[in-house]
Amino acid sequence: MRMFVAGVALVGALLLALGGAQAQGEKGKGKEVTVTGKITCAKCDLGVADKCQTVIVTKQDGKDVVLYFDPASHKKNHGQICTSPKEGSVTGTVSEKDGKKTISAKKVNFQ
Repeated sequence: MRMFVAGVALVGALLLALGGAQAQGEKGKGKEVTVTGKITCAKCDLGVADKCQTVIVTKQDGKDVVLYFDPASHKKNHGQICTSPKEGSVTGTVSEKDGKKTISAKKVNFQ
């Protein structure tokens, strides 16, 4: 009887652990979104960074929200906006770390 109870407890613990890992994995996956706003440079235009960084400034709940491009997206798009910001849209996956939102851009459209 003890072996049976121990086996059931072990199976239950494993199921809980696997369920928690699956939930964590789903939480880590970002959903693809399209964000519209002003695509610009965090250093040259906004004055909020020590080095050039491509960002998109959008409105959310009436407030400006700044999303930083990931390094690959920054390199690909920065030359077009560093000295002249442009309106546009960015489609990609948004993540947040230490209060800083980053977008991995799959598609960038300038207007």
